[in-house]
Amino acid sequence: MGRQWGSAMRAAEQAGCVVSASRARQPEAGPWSCSGVILSRSPGLVLCHGGIFAPFLRAGREVLTAAGAVFLPGDSCSDDLRLHVQWAPVAAGSLGGVERGRPGLCTPQCAGLEPSPPASYCRRLQQPPLPAELLLLLSCPAFWAHFARLFGDETAEQWRFASVAPDDEVSEDEEEDQLRLLGWFALLGVRLGQEEAEEERGPAVAVAPLGAVPKGAPLLVCGSPFGAFCPDIFLNTLSRGVLSNVAGPLLLTDARCLPGTEGGGVFTARPAGTLVALVAAPLCWKSREWVGLTLLCAAAPILRAVRAALGRLFPSTAALAAHLPLEVGVPWGLPLREPGPPWAAAAVLVECGSVWGSGVAVAPRLVVTCRHVSPREAARVLVHSTSPKSVAVWGRVVFATQETCPYDIAVVSLEEDLEDVPIPVPAEHFHEGEAVSVVGFGVFGQACGPSMTSGILSAVVQVDGTPVMLQTTCAVHGGSSGGPLFSNHSGNLLGIVTSNTRDNSTGATYPHLNFSIPITVLQPALQHYSQTHDLDGLRELDRAAEPVRVVWRLQRPLAEAPRSKL
Repeated sequence: MGRQWGSAMRAAEQAGCVVSASRARQPEAGPWSCSGVILSRSPGLVLCHGGIFAPFLRAGREVLTAAGAVFLPGDSCSDDLRLHVQWAPVAAGSLGGVERGRPGLCTPQCAGLEPSPPASYCRRLQQPPLPAELLLLLSCPAFWAHFARLFGDETAEQWRFASVAPDDEVSEDEEEDQLRLLGWFALLGVRLGQEEAEEERGPAVAVAPLGAVPKGAPLLVCGSPFGAFCPDIFLNTLSRGVLSNVAGPLLLTDARCLPGTEGGGVFTARPAGTLVALVAAPLCWKSREWVGLTLLCAAAPILRAVRAALGRLFPSTAALAAHLPLEVGVPWGLPLREPGPPWAAAAVLVECGSVWGSGVAVAPRLVVTCRHVSPREAARVLVHSTSPKSVAVWGRVVFATQETCPYDIAVVSLEEDLEDVPIPVPAEHFHEGEAVSVVGFGVFGQACGPSMTSGILSAVVQVDGTPVMLQTTCAVHGGSSGGPLFSNHSGNLLGIVTSNTRDNSTGATYPHLNFSIPITVLQPALQHYSQTHDLDGLRELDRAAEPVRVVWRLQRPLAEAPRSKL
């Protein structure tokens, strides 16, 4: 896996760049900047985010269409727009970006900081910023259609996709502009001299067809945090994650990104460095809480629309279409798609009245979820499977722990078997540091199936040598309660997700710090109930020892029972 990621990292870095925009007559009024993807080095073609062009758009600009997409010609922006692209030389690209150039002085943005860092800590980029021109701005209608379905209507006010925190002061006009340009991207032509053109012949980028990458597939994001600020340090910063969810060309990943990475490329590990998407919004908030996911737009439909738009503009740009990357897969190569992890299909959606959450099938007619999802015994519950048939089966809650119990658990007995749903193997041992995944219906899981997030098992908390709590770095959100925690290596069921964490003094929620109940706590009682329908083993959970209760109070005795955030 290390060798495989090494090739992908090199390819991602060689395709990464940063784009800055400024005014010719007012250089102090900016610059605006974002990340981008180098589609071709000779001729120089770069695809980046369109949000930085908002201050330059002319009033009454003409909107054109091509291949079902909406686009604006490059002259839709004012004449005082000045663009520059910064990329690392092909020869300087290396694994992890450790050797991008000889140690030397920082670029002016970084060198101007006080106190000035020692030269030995900075890497001098041997390629100066290159002038560029805007060829076209383009929006993907399919992206917007899915965006409106998932984030619009009555839930619209809960979501925010700006690059600032919800509490920061942003005018309504600024926020509206950011939202309107969320799915816009720009094609730039980079001006290279003859000598530069000969030196800048890098490897061609390949593009994954829409739908070719399954949920859970590992991804690599290459972007420049804070845009053009100090590229010696931040240019082509890498972040790993998985494809968390998919809705047409609208994708989500749990790779961690920062403002300035808009327009950065998202790549697969196999084939190495295949472009999957571009970052549309690195930060997402729901109900004023950061959800720890990054919003993406698939690259394939963008590039198809770019080809069609170039053909509509004028002959001199139509020739550029021949230099755009092709989609891999038939007929250009082997298909990308691999089946997602089979154990993920054990996750189910649990609805109890107006409350919904996640669950996991532990037997053909038995589902485990959280008490705060299905709090009352004998309550009627509707369970939706995520198998290809996507069936819905009624059941009833046969057991729910008391509110004072540290273990937030409910058990649902179904009226019919869950067909084609794999029953996961319960783990017997836990290994801190191992790669794990959470599958649950957080964020918009109700609309397009469960989301997957990845991380590590960061802690196994024990009482008298027995695991009583698991802590992970997977991103967990509202709706993930009751979902399964799996080992990536074995596919075994490790635990049941119950909560993430919240700072009571600030109200901040931390999706990457969360807790699960070890399956070893539940498995003997679940097995006994499956064989005898006797609830005595499950009722023992309500009599957990005081040290276990202290652990689930996060080592701090409380006057009242802790409440889950999910």
